[in-house]
Amino acid sequence: MEHLFTAILPQLPTLREIVIWGGYIGLFVIVFSETGLLIGFFLPGDSLLVTAGLYAYASGELDPAILIPLLFAAAVCGNATGYLIGLRAGHALYSRPQSRWFRRDHLLKTREFYDKYGGFTIVLAQFMPFVRTFAPVVAGVAEMKYRRFALFNVAGAASWITSMILLGYFLGKSIPGIENKIEYVIAAVVFLSILPMLLKYLKHRLQQKGEPPAPGGPHSGS
Repeated sequence: MEHLFTAILPQLPTLREIVIWGGYIGLFVIVFSETGLLIGFFLPGDSLLVTAGLYAYASGELDPAILIPLLFAAAVCGNATGYLIGLRAGHALYSRPQSRWFRRDHLLKTREFYDKYGGFTIVLAQFMPFVRTFAPVVAGVAEMKYRRFALFNVAGAASWITSMILLGYFLGKSIPGIENKIEYVIAAVVFLSILPMLLKYLKHRLQQKGEPPAPGGPHSGS
């Protein structure tokens, strides 16, 4: 997968290059941007964290004892920034036209998710691409009390950052040479990241098929 990305977009750095050359500062900026800035929805959060953990073991250039608290702080600050954007921008965001840098459809889908799961969305969203960018914004628009938001924020950021980095670290420790097969690791992480959304989509489609035809439809009597 990593080779596919570079074949299509050769000017973009690979995840390996981002981790190695970006270092602590580059990783902090990416995590903060994905969680705190609306334009960061396309950034590779899960796969980047796993890659960082893997190379922390393989190269020894990154220390998990520094990496985890640093990126935890980035996620917490990013989520808080998203919350503040939602609180200040209010409902105007829902009527803002969709563009290349602002995905209104992701915002609306996140709102549906928030309406269903409430504040716990902030925790669940950390493990879901796109949703983690917009969930804090939705919480701000909904005027969730900041103290309550902060609890979910800390819990979600801690579980996400720690689990992803340690997953990569222990994969590197358990499987020698796996850093040379990083594209397979990334593919697995991406698949697992989008699996909940795929299951939700399939469930929605099955429910639609099981619904009786509306009155006046082609199978109703006349």
